[in-house]
Amino acid sequence: METLPNLIGGQWSTSSASEKSPVMNPSRGDQIAEVPMSSAADVDAAVQAAQKAFPDWRETPPNERAQVMYRLKALLEDEFDELAKGISREHGKTLIEARGDLRRGLEMVEYACGAPTLLMGESLENIARGIDCHTDRVPLGVVAGICPFNFPALVPMWMWPLALACGNCFILKPSEKVPMTMQRVAELLKKAGLPDGVFSIVHGGREAVDALLEHPGIEAISFVGSTPVAEAIYKKGCLHGKRVQSAGGAKNFLVIMPDADPEPTAAALRDSAFGCAGERCMAGSVAVAVGEAGNRILPGLVDIIKGMKVGPTDGVDQPDMGAVITGAHRDRVNELISLGESKGGKVIADGRNAKVADAPDGFYVGPTVIDEVDYGNDIATTEIFGPVLSVMRAKTLDEAIAAANKQSFGNGACIFTTSGKAAREFRHRVSAGMVGVNVGVPAPLAYFPFTGWNQSFYGDLHMQGREGVQFYTKQKTTTTRWFSFGEGDIWVKD
Repeated sequence: METLPNLIGGQWSTSSASEKSPVMNPSRGDQIAEVPMSSAADVDAAVQAAQKAFPDWRETPPNERAQVMYRLKALLEDEFDELAKGISREHGKTLIEARGDLRRGLEMVEYACGAPTLLMGESLENIARGIDCHTDRVPLGVVAGICPFNFPALVPMWMWPLALACGNCFILKPSEKVPMTMQRVAELLKKAGLPDGVFSIVHGGREAVDALLEHPGIEAISFVGSTPVAEAIYKKGCLHGKRVQSAGGAKNFLVIMPDADPEPTAAALRDSAFGCAGERCMAGSVAVAVGEAGNRILPGLVDIIKGMKVGPTDGVDQPDMGAVITGAHRDRVNELISLGESKGGKVIADGRNAKVADAPDGFYVGPTVIDEVDYGNDIATTEIFGPVLSVMRAKTLDEAIAAANKQSFGNGACIFTTSGKAAREFRHRVSAGMVGVNVGVPAPLAYFPFTGWNQSFYGDLHMQGREGVQFYTKQKTTTTRWFSFGEGDIWVKD
């Protein structure tokens, strides 16, 4: 069984830790590799290598850093199909979804190619007579990222392309469940000309995470994961004097108005709730049907679900939906469906007993819809992270907005309507950082920030866009005065 090495100082190295964690193929339920549960000593070695590489990388002109990103983009395009297949194999998502995962990551590399423009400061002459002022954006130093399993390419690439383009050195702790994609990308980074030590990978679990949070040589931490862990990461990182951006979980509400166009709305609900098997923080997990909207939209959605194929994603014939990440997670999702049903929910599409004949050991949950869910039902407020859509009923738009704003998360919220008035009211009043109008997954592109609110984000500066640049840099302001001949007490005329 292959044990993946760490990348430290530009060299692949064996971890000092003896404990290993399996890497599974969710489609088949079999093990394909293992990763070391690296120690604090491994983290320290990566930090020391990064600190050694930082002075020269910082002095590398932004346009030369951008050239590394340009070369990397070309290499990623060349290996796009193979990388997508690898994502499908280690994660279980379909090839179409894997390509989307990688494409969105590539967009972050493209954005980082704009480093010379993104890092420009500001200046103003004559803030007082003969005195000028200007600002510079300078790198922080050594920074780190801790990633979840659900997007093996995109989420790590939310972080390190911008961090590197800004002149920092980066240490990545990928999810131990999906470490292989970034392993290959790291090889391409080296091929693109990135100097040794500028980018490191340290595999592991709790010990590695704690070491990253506590190490005095690390200036900033980026994290994506569940809300309880995101909050803990934020608090501990701040306690140790680090800048932290920590993205947590979500419970995204999809409000359906009676005037919504039935066919595209049902298709959008399918893609939002069941895309990537529901394992994404922008998944639509609660639909709020206003008035007669439920009776108009739900039958069409159930018909769509009946035609969806669930199965392995590592072959030529692709299903509509793949497996969830582990057997334990499959069992948890099934338990939450049963809990929702026991508390009054009506299961109108049931994926608990999904059977896949050619992959009997895979981790499968079929697309599930639970109607007539109220706020007393845990399934309406718990992040399930699986292919489950709960349906609530509301009499008015006001009632629907109140339901969406009552929950503690605040990643995304969407409305389906043909009314500009309703859309404007929803956009203005809903308490979520990313809003969709007739869009089921309102995730922004690389040049906009990923703006989660409430308990979906801890920190001040979000990932992506100019906020990402601001997070990975600090400002230096210089005030300059040059004296005229004979002016001032430090100039003496002969």
